[in-house]
Amino acid sequence: MSGVLEEVQDAIVQGPSRWPFSVTIALPALNEAHSIGEVVRNIHATYPEVEILVISDGSTDATPEIAQAAGARVVRHPYNKGTGAAIKTAIRNASGEVLLIVDADGQHDPADIPRLLEHMSIYDMVVGARSRSSHASRTRSTGNWVLDRFGSYVVGVEVDDLTSGFRALRRSIGLEFVYLLPNRYSWPLTLTLSFAKAGYSVKFVPIEARQRVGGKSGQKLLQNGIKFGLIILRIVMLFNPLRVMFPVGLVLFGLSILGYALSLLTGGPLLHLPPSTVMFFVGAIIVWMFGLLAEQIVAIGLGRRER
Repeated sequence: MSGVLEEVQDAIVQGPSRWPFSVTIALPALNEAHSIGEVVRNIHATYPEVEILVISDGSTDATPEIAQAAGARVVRHPYNKGTGAAIKTAIRNASGEVLLIVDADGQHDPADIPRLLEHMSIYDMVVGARSRSSHASRTRSTGNWVLDRFGSYVVGVEVDDLTSGFRALRRSIGLEFVYLLPNRYSWPLTLTLSFAKAGYSVKFVPIEARQRVGGKSGQKLLQNGIKFGLIILRIVMLFNPLRVMFPVGLVLFGLSILGYALSLLTGGPLLHLPPSTVMFFVGAIIVWMFGLLAEQIVAIGLGRRER
């Protein structure tokens, strides 16, 4: 961790002396007493205007004490809650207008930090989008590509890397969606879709991520792939239900037509509607009506939130 985060110092030095907004660098930490002190001191010495916020996610060693002594502001979790919970704590407690999140596992090159921050005067969120070659395996790369394509459809905006944790965002907007974020791995996906579906400006900046240092990822491809799919559906139901319910109703309607056509081809009477046709047709109407109702409820809820 020490080698990775020391490069944050170098990346910041290479950028402008200060940005037109205040910045908080959030560092979720779990049992990092061996390196956190040096990391915080180096960043603070070279860029004192940046707030360094360490989220000690249930550390059982001296991580919080060392980080605080080095100059960081520390927020402690009484027990390990997960990276998503640490991000939620960072959003709630950061004082900077822009919150910058950097993984400390060696995957992200901190030299890319200025490339994200330079767009924050225009965009509400800037995400470091990893190339497909940056993923740990071809299977994971393919899975993330499928998620990106599905996410692009449901939000109506092209997305390049839904699961990247390397990002900068406006804290004031992040507070609007903090209650939606899960406590574990899928917080990047939820945050990106929430920003996009709410109409905020999201930019993806290509980066090259390095291989993970210090062990394998805790992600399980099939299990988390299913979870990610459910999260995408959950987000779209919160912001645009017809995006999902209309195609489902369309499929049911098509099946009703197919059932009737098969009935005619097998010698059924012209005016006879087979049970399958009636069932699928009624199902399509019900799904569309619920979709319209859900759309109205969402519109009312968003209107109240804007007020």
